Amino acid sequence: MNQRLEFRGGWGTAFIPVVIFLFFCILYFIVFKAFEMYALAMGAFVALMVGAIFVKKGHYERFWNSVYDGVKEAVPIAILLFVIGMFSALIKAANISSGFVWLASLLGVDGGLFTAFTFLAVCVISTATGSSIGTMFTCFPIFYPAGVLLGCDPAVLAGAIVSASIFGDNLAPISDTTIISAGTQEYTKKEGFADIGGCVATRLKYSLAAGTISFVLFWFLGGGGTAGAGASDILEKNMNPATLVMLVPVAVMLIVAVKTRDIYKAITIGTVLGTITGLAFNLLTFETIISVADGAPAGFLTDGISSMMATVTLVISVYGIMGVLNGAGVLEKVTSSILNSKMGQTVRGAEVAMMVGISFTTLIFGGVTSASITTFGKVQNEIGKRIGLHPYRRANLLDGFANSIVLVVPFLSVFVFIGALLSDGYDFVAPLSLTQVSGGMIYCMVLFLVLLFSVLTGWGRQFEGAGGKAISNPQEYTNQSAIM
Repeated sequence: MNQRLEFRGGWGTAFIPVVIFLFFCILYFIVFKAFEMYALAMGAFVALMVGAIFVKKGHYERFWNSVYDGVKEAVPIAILLFVIGMFSALIKAANISSGFVWLASLLGVDGGLFTAFTFLAVCVISTATGSSIGTMFTCFPIFYPAGVLLGCDPAVLAGAIVSASIFGDNLAPISDTTIISAGTQEYTKKEGFADIGGCVATRLKYSLAAGTISFVLFWFLGGGGTAGAGASDILEKNMNPATLVMLVPVAVMLIVAVKTRDIYKAITIGTVLGTITGLAFNLLTFETIISVADGAPAGFLTDGISSMMATVTLVISVYGIMGVLNGAGVLEKVTSSILNSKMGQTVRGAEVAMMVGISFTTLIFGGVTSASITTFGKVQNEIGKRIGLHPYRRANLLDGFANSIVLVVPFLSVFVFIGALLSDGYDFVAPLSLTQVSGGMIYCMVLFLVLLFSVLTGWGRQFEGAGGKAISNPQEYTNQSAIM
């Protein structure tokens, strides 16, 4: 039996790496406004080196073995992120957003309707690419200036783009948060973790409910701006209807992922079909696939790997910190304290504790959802397993609440900072404040209310039955404890 990792000063000292990592999150994302995942990964590795100083004599080697144990669990997630990165880069290379701009021009939408249309279009794009921040940087320069000139309310339009980017981060099977949330939730009745296709299929109802309500609200609240000259020029420069054909491989990838519950098969089919489609419609060239430019590798295949490198490094480093907490018995203590509290006496109460836990973790990490989900996911996994919740339900609450109202907090959300940053640089409209951007993030607020309704009423709640099968009746969970 492995001896528990011990620190000088007691088990609370094991949180030193977490505190140091949090310091770097605040330093880079809030103070420096440098939104780079590899900087946070650096902070995590520095935190581990500092944390090792505080272990008791004879436990130094055990400390790093705990780090290794944690990192081992991140390997499947890292591999999947690299594979998915190539498909995401493929869709970005095809510039699918220009097809939606053409469609908006064809339909002649403006004002509040353009804001709602932008929300819908960016939701599709973010689901296709699986990257919230990447979608924001791609869509803001196209949709934001054109929308302002077409009479949209700037704050609501910016909020529509930001929250629609988050929509895909929460739902897309190729999103890092989807992968991490599923990869942290284990089955108790069989081997393995929650499959991504099953998670996406079961969380779709929450996303669609919140998305539909948000679309209507953006329509009614997104107008009221002053239309100006120049919108047609901006739209015309960014129009290409042919790019909409890339929705076909995206749709096929999503269908295969949900139907087969095999994300590797879905990504392989989507990448091959997307490459053939892009070449056939002259949206891609062979140089766009793989080439060398100025002595450096180029093309979406290498871009996909490089785009995921920072996220993979961050995941590995955070899993290392979690390995330390696990080796010191901290995760077990946190889980037991939650389950022994008043909240832990009912399934509903346990889910509320999960909501509070992931929200608080995301808040202190400055809205870096991949880090917060990785961190709290281990705790959520243990809580959910003890009350018999199905891994799909655990993963959906984990990912959903991390991507909801907590990201709206003006001074503690990387998404609000980026939204305000991207609204700057246009002569015809003043840059937006942090509070203006956060006030327009309607979808995040609505998603929180939808998920809260789900927790309070039990809508969509599933338990794990024999063989890991999802069931709705908790009495069928054979090892169900008295917690009901």
